[in-house]
Amino acid sequence: MKLAPVGSEAAEILAALHAQAFDPSWPAAQMASLAQGAGTIALLAEDESGPVGMILCRALFEAAEILTLAVAPAARRRGIGAALVRAAAGLAAQGGADNLFLEVAQDNPAAQALYRSLGFAEAGRRAGYYARAEGRIDALVMRLDLNTRKA
Repeated sequence: MKLAPVGSEAAEILAALHAQAFDPSWPAAQMASLAQGAGTIALLAEDESGPVGMILCRALFEAAEILTLAVAPAARRRGIGAALVRAAAGLAAQGGADNLFLEVAQDNPAAQALYRSLGFAEAGRRAGYYARAEGRIDALVMRLDLNTRKA
């Protein structure tokens, strides 16, 4: 597997991966806009079959946030999501971020387990953050200490 930084030129690929993981998904125009935003880290994971995962993260000042992480269903449980998060966290830390935040749906235990395995801890909750067919559900706000100590 290869991880590579990408920009707005990869918007169609990022959107296609996102659509495999989320409903509703983000369109290519939104991916392009996010990828060219200030402080954005966009990484694409590829294997011999082609693109299999992506992450968008924004790192501004001392805080960074994972905007989205998607792994193609056929490529899950192979460490791709963890590799993407680790790489984005490393780049955010290099850029000066002390903490990495994300929101994850309360009904997504697989994602919660991934983030906890990487050292994230619950830092709060956003009531009714995600829409579902049966109504709205909470998001868990999770935080990872990037252990950047400034001298």
